[in-house]
Amino acid sequence: MPAHTPASDPSPASATRALRVALLGCGVVGTQVARALLEHADDLAARAGAPLELVGVAVRDVTKPRDGVGTVIPADLLTEDAEVLVDEADLVVEVMGGIEPARTLIRRAIDGGASVVTANKALLAEQGPSLFEAADAAGVDLSFEAAVAGAIPIVRPVRESLAGDHVRRVLGIVNGTTNYVLDQMATHGLELAQAVKEAQELGYAEADPTADVEGLDAAAKAAILASLAFHTRVSIGQVAREGITSVTADDVAWAARTGHVVKLLAIAEQTDEGVSVRVHPALVPLDHPLAAVRGAFNAVFVEADGAGSLMFYGQGAGGRPTASAVLGDLVSAARDKLVGGKGPHESAYASLPVLPADAAVTRYQVRMVVADRPGVLAQVAGVLADHGVSIDTVRQTAGEPPADATGTGTASLLLTTHAAREASLAATVAALDGLEPVREITSVLRVEGV
Repeated sequence: MPAHTPASDPSPASATRALRVALLGCGVVGTQVARALLEHADDLAARAGAPLELVGVAVRDVTKPRDGVGTVIPADLLTEDAEVLVDEADLVVEVMGGIEPARTLIRRAIDGGASVVTANKALLAEQGPSLFEAADAAGVDLSFEAAVAGAIPIVRPVRESLAGDHVRRVLGIVNGTTNYVLDQMATHGLELAQAVKEAQELGYAEADPTADVEGLDAAAKAAILASLAFHTRVSIGQVAREGITSVTADDVAWAARTGHVVKLLAIAEQTDEGVSVRVHPALVPLDHPLAAVRGAFNAVFVEADGAGSLMFYGQGAGGRPTASAVLGDLVSAARDKLVGGKGPHESAYASLPVLPADAAVTRYQVRMVVADRPGVLAQVAGVLADHGVSIDTVRQTAGEPPADATGTGTASLLLTTHAAREASLAATVAALDGLEPVREITSVLRVEGV
């Protein structure tokens, strides 16, 4: 390879040493990353400024059959010796997932001077600060666009494009599986278990859907988004989390009647007291942009002082969409490597306090079955007033005919509160549950996006 590029050569990458790329993991995403590196090598070289040479793919078992190996990916690229592979690389792509051995291998790559691209949201939400510190000390990149919302470019806009603005709130649908499940419940009236089974059959949900339906996946992404938006380190353990396992077909049907749709939201907002980060199912008004996000798609809604309201929408999961984000980071890291620099450092200068779950400010919609007799609504309103919570709307519908010797039937009562602290709202619901005329608290859902 020539030592310099002739003036007539339109391709500077042809005169530059190839950058060695090690790929850790060969699942759905890893296979698509490898495919792109091999099939689009010339284009990627032109964009990066140097050839990107895939020197190996680390897997746990090289004998295990894998889609694409032997056809798209040469079998001799597979290795079980991830440490040696990392030691020989200029750029390391980690798409194996989990905490270990991913953490150890990423740290080894950083300490050895390699830049790292990862899609591992769980690792970043738990071990991010120590890895960012190591990358800064070593002068290498640690990039993670693919760790949040798949192909949607959200990390760079929040970290770089909005660096001169003040982000007040981030509201997002960041888990495609739960969005698909809730969408099917709304569209076809399915119960949760039926919708999850359908998502599994279509490949949207894993055999064990716990990380999705319990909100763990969304919480990891919420922690990353909050850290970026508010220049404050937030771990997954600081994210208040509630999954969708308690959402029923009846909840979804009632949401439609009141002009809402149920979504699992990741919410991060800055208040005068600190940063509030939470994940939970919520009622979103039909006129809010997030209400129109259907199927397995993701969307992140950002509210900033200068830019106003912004929404980023697209495919949040899948091999090709996630690989697209990985490759974007890889090209950027390669460019930095060639000029001897690195991308943006972790920004945690604000170091704001992360507030407890009960300090969040939200609104509740409460459905209950009450005795159908005069004065009940006044009693219910009195309980709210005692806890400093005001009522926004009330809706009452006829219930069951008299069912006991007193001759008292029941009615369904739905009330929506104004915004209040989570602690006050939770205490209000507990008090209502103990009120004599209240036969049952049927559902409690938060209302967001108002």
